[in-house]
Amino acid sequence: MTALEKATGDVVLKFEPFVLHVLCQELQDAQLLHSVAIDSGFRNSGITVGRGGKIMMAVRSTHCLEVPLSHKGKLLVSEEYIEFLIHVANRKMEENL
Repeated sequence: MTALEKATGDVVLKFEPFVLHVLCQELQDAQLLHSVAIDSGFRNSGITVGRGGKIMMAVRSTHCLEVPLSHKGKLLVSEEYIEFLIHVANRKMEENL
């Protein structure tokens, strides 16, 4: 709260979810891993194939959070709401584990 009170610009609370990049030898390997990731709840997972044929599988969760807290130094939310957001972000971190 002290840091927020001193802020003169915009402040955003941002939590970014777990991401695991796996380099795969074969497309079949990436497809299998993708299926397992989706079935395990990592719904933002995907496969990319680079120009050189490099096959990358990204296992990504959907546990993101991005909330503006202040704008031009003016606090937009209550301390109670910030405590709630911290609780939500910590719960998302536990889900990542």
